[in-house]
Amino acid sequence: MTAENDRPRWKTLLAFAIIYFVWGSTFLAIRVGVREVPPFLFAAMRFIAAGLAMFGWAAASRERLPLRREWVSIFAIATLIFVFDYGLLFWAEQRVPSGIAAVMMATIPAFMALAEIVFLRTQRFTARLGLALLVGLLGVGVLMLPTLKLGGAPIDSIGAAALIVGAMSWSVASALSRKLPLPESKIMSSGAQMLAGGLLLALSAAGLGELRGFRVAAVSPGAWFALLYLVVAGSIVGFTAYVWLIHHESPTKVGTYAYVNPLVAVVVGYFLGGEVLGLRTILGTLCILVSVLTITTIRASKAAPAAVMEEAGSSVARPPRRT
Repeated sequence: MTAENDRPRWKTLLAFAIIYFVWGSTFLAIRVGVREVPPFLFAAMRFIAAGLAMFGWAAASRERLPLRREWVSIFAIATLIFVFDYGLLFWAEQRVPSGIAAVMMATIPAFMALAEIVFLRTQRFTARLGLALLVGLLGVGVLMLPTLKLGGAPIDSIGAAALIVGAMSWSVASALSRKLPLPESKIMSSGAQMLAGGLLLALSAAGLGELRGFRVAAVSPGAWFALLYLVVAGSIVGFTAYVWLIHHESPTKVGTYAYVNPLVAVVVGYFLGGEVLGLRTILGTLCILVSVLTITTIRASKAAPAAVMEEAGSSVARPPRRT
């Protein structure tokens, strides 16, 4: 209690500001970068750099290196998260505004709830959960369906499908991470996953032919700044703030980033990215965020106090949060 009372309040506020606003703004940085750099290659650059920094930091701190069986788990999870989730997110942002991409990725808690019902069997399907999922589905429909006359064009259907597949992939990875062996250190596990994911993204970029015709000299300073922002602010600083918060605040409070980030992304995209903010975007965003808020509060209310404290203090790493 003494340590908690002696902790400066500004540190807590700063950490929340980072995971709210920095993580929310990374979606626009991605859109800026993929205008000039092929998407899988751009994602590979980000996560190789961030992964090397975090893995090196953990190794320098004398954290235990992953065991062989843990590396197998790390590469399996990295394939789902970085190739299928982040890779498709970066690819989709060539076709979908950054704010809408963030809103579509906010459906992750809905797919996580379904994964817990189907794979882990740690949650029951209730009427409230079913209604929340239905509201989220309605929000996706509002954003996608051209038959709804709400003003503004619906989002690109292929891009939207890619984002949904990415959200589903993240959810499956999150469920698997509770069963697969991973390093105990959050920093080591996340750094290893980022590094493995970056290497897999680089191989994907090469396989997709993104290296052909790509010229480093043709990339503008704005795109390089976007990459630097994603690596330093989005990944390293953002994850450091997240880890600090998860050890000092309740997981429920920290988890509020899941529905603040999309709002920040929509606002940043509108004011800084020139993206359209019409009735379709507003209604779709509200439906999805109501769904996410309902689902996350259901899950939080079902957690026993002891389990919440164990999660807050645990060093067992889950997949890196969206950074």
